[in-house]
Formats: sequence, C-alpha cells, structure tokens
Amino acid sequence: MTFIETRGNDGVKPIETTFSEAILSPAASFGGLYVPKELPELDFNFFQKHTQSSYKELCRALFEKFDVDIDEGYLNEALNRYDLFDDPKEPVPLTKVEDDAFVSELWHGPTRAFKDMALQPFGYILSKLAEKRGEKYLIMAATSGDTGPATLESFKDASSVKVACLYPDGGTSDVQRLQMVTEDAKNEKVIGIHGNFDDAQNALKNLLSSDSFKAKLKESHTELSAANSVNFGRIIFQIIYHIYSYLKLVSRGEVSLGEPVYLVVPSGNFGNALGGYYAKKMGLPVEKILIASNINNILTELITEGRYDLTDKSLVQTTSPAMDILKSSNVERVLFDKFGPERTKVLMERLNESGRYELTSEELQMLREDFDASFSSDEEGKEVIAEYAKKGYIMDPHTATCFKAYNRLRKKSLKTIIYSTAEWTKFSPTVCEALGHKAERDQEALEWISENYGVEVPKAIAELFEKPIIHKTVIDKEKIEEEILKFI
Repeated sequence: MTFIETRGNDGVKPIETTFSEAILSPAASFGGLYVPKELPELDFNFFQKHTQSSYKELCRALFEKFDVDIDEGYLNEALNRYDLFDDPKEPVPLTKVEDDAFVSELWHGPTRAFKDMALQPFGYILSKLAEKRGEKYLIMAATSGDTGPATLESFKDASSVKVACLYPDGGTSDVQRLQMVTEDAKNEKVIGIHGNFDDAQNALKNLLSSDSFKAKLKESHTELSAANSVNFGRIIFQIIYHIYSYLKLVSRGEVSLGEPVYLVVPSGNFGNALGGYYAKKMGLPVEKILIASNINNILTELITEGRYDLTDKSLVQTTSPAMDILKSSNVERVLFDKFGPERTKVLMERLNESGRYELTSEELQMLREDFDASFSSDEEGKEVIAEYAKKGYIMDPHTATCFKAYNRLRKKSLKTIIYSTAEWTKFSPTVCEALGHKAERDQEALEWISENYGVEVPKAIAELFEKPIIHKTVIDKEKIEEEILKFI
C-alpha cells in the first residue's frame, strides 16, 4: 500500500510514499494529510473467516490486507501492548444496553480512554522504526484530554523518542490533567497553554510544517513527527475495532453476517468516525455513521447543512471536553475521499483564509450518504447518564451524547453500535452531579459513585491524587516553539 496527499503534491515531496514514511513524517504538501492510495476490500469470506477471531488475530489479518511496510515481528510486539488492557483476551468489551443497542467500550487500556486502542501499538511501531534507522524523533501531541495521557503512556522511556505534549490549561478534566502533569518519564515534556484545544492543534500543525523549526531540531539531530490523528498510524488502528465490534455481534447471534448496522460515534477531531468510514468503504455492512457532538456542533452543521463556518463561533467549554473542538482535522480525509485533492485544497484554503467553506448541494448529498449528525447539551447528557445508571450502566459524558443520535437519527430498525470513548472515572464530578450528588473534588466524586453504584475505581486513577506534580509549565501559545526547543 502506498500513500498520497489530500491537497495534492507540491512537486517537492514524493508523489507516493510508504506507510512508514507517512507515519514518521506526517506533514503532507500544502499542509495536507496522508491517505491510502487505495483501501483494501474485505469480502464476505473475510468476515466469515474472522467471526471468532481474537482481537490480535483480526489485527494481523487486516495489516496483511493493508500490505504496509512494517516488519511482522514489530507488529506482533506492538499488538502485545493489548496485554496491558483489563482483559487481554477481550480488549474491547461489547455491552448490551438496549435490545438493539450495544456499547463498544474502547477505554479498557492503561489511560482509560479510547486513544489507547491506537496509541499503544502505534507508539511501539514508531519507536522501533526510529531505532532501526538510528534516528531520534520529537513526537508532538496536542490534546483535548485523552490523546495526551495515551501518548505519554505509549512513548515513556523510549530511547529514540522525546515527546512534547500540549494541552489547554483549564480545558481538560482534573483526572486527564493529572495523568499528564504527574508523568515522570525523562523523555517527556508536558506544556499547558493559555488557550483552547484548537490553539494547541494549530500550533502543532504549524510546527509540523515549519522548515525553520525542523532545521533547529536537526541541529540536535532530531526529526519531527506527531501522535495526533493527523498521523495515519493512528487511523489504521482505529479502523480495526469497528470491524471487531461488528463481528462480535455476529458471533453472539445478534446480527446475521452481512446485515447492516448503525455506528454512533462521539466526535471531536473525527479520527474515530473516519475509522468507521474507512471500514464501511472496505466492506463492513454499515447503514450509516451517526455523529454525536456537544454544543460545539460544527460537525452537525457540516453534515446536515453543508456549512463549515467558524466566523460566528467561539469554543465553549463543556462537560465533554474531549469534543470541545472547532477545527476537526480528519474531516479533510473524508472530503478528499469524496471530492478529490483539488476541491479539498480549495475548501481547506477557504477555511484557513476566511474561517468558512460551504459544500454544494450535490457534495452535501454525497456526504450524507454515509453520515448523519446531532448534538447534545450538557444537561441532555446528564439526563442520559442518570437514566442508564438506574439500569445499572455508568457512562461518561462523551458516551452520553450518542443516545440522542441513537434515538432520533435512525431511519431503520437496525442493531446499533455505540462507541464509548472514555471511562466514567475521567469525568467523575459530571457523572456524580448527573446522579444527584454535588462533589467538590474529583476524589470525592469517585468515592461517592463507587460506593453508591458498586463500580470500581481503577488503581491507575486512584493513585493519581497521591503523585507529585512534575510538569508545571503553562505558557502563552506564542512561546510554544521556544519551550520545546529548550526541552530538546
């Protein structure tokens, strides 16, 4: 498999590149992203063969289909990272919450969020590629709360890699912040910025495409890469769990092989939804992907109205902070797939220059063939949390946004997979409030929910409150480059 660029080629970069090159150097021409030139096709026989496969077996089979230039030994070792999950034999449990609705729990890894599904194996592969080349890399990550902890966990103490992690000060949950600022690995630097996630992500993209920054890194014999889902190394692992969750429904007799389902995906930067879209294109029987947002509902407007307009919006902090995003990077990969590189370049340039773009009616119709969308307020989310807690299921506020889409957007009576992207423990004060108790601190909220609802707080979360704060840096976004270069 080779990779091409979403905004076309600038005549400097190779017209096509390998998977390993695309993940080591994810900045494409004109500020674009790398995408597969072609996706592999999965037929009925493939799905039938893997109905009873373990998660690792399915991963290996899909990588064989993708035919990427990754050593089989590296891949096997990378997949062994799933042994760190709650149940190595079942890293992605599928829980039935309604007769026709199943929650795919993507958060059973070390940092209790879905980013572990991709970042645990991806981190190993990237580190080994750098080691094999005898190169040193700076991995940059911008986080709205979950990418940061997962990146730090994946790359900690890697000999060939340093990590600089940017997060919006005050824009994450306390647990998410503690997961980052208590990290004591010597090869990692956590930087809070005065601003929001879009500011952090824009800084990351600007540095990835900055020749002067790269030149300064080279003086320290360091190359630059990224751990955000701008990196296709993340996306390839985010395709797999959509296929696995569907096959679990088949193996349980909930659907017949080939019977379509709905996918409901809580979305901020759109990487999780993109994984579902690619799985659908490859042959997974998906009726439609339903996108769930919070009141920062830029994705709802795009998918229902064809308008991506930042000019009348400012980012609002919500109780689902991982989705407090206005510039959703992976939408670009869908635009490329639907409309090609020339149109994608035009749309992205309009967004950068004027803060908005608009699809034609024909383009909107093409987008809506695969997607629909809705958004929930904080209060609507809390009502969902309370409703399902009474039924014995505790969920976080991001997962809660999915149920409005589940209830209102389905046009057919089909089974539905809802993706749960974080454990409730990362947002315990919000969950606690939804359940009728006001907690002043995270620890109090965790203890109250655990005692009153009989759910366990994982050791990794409970221990955070006793750890010393290592990373105290909080700066203006203009000083990010200077701070990173000091760290290097």
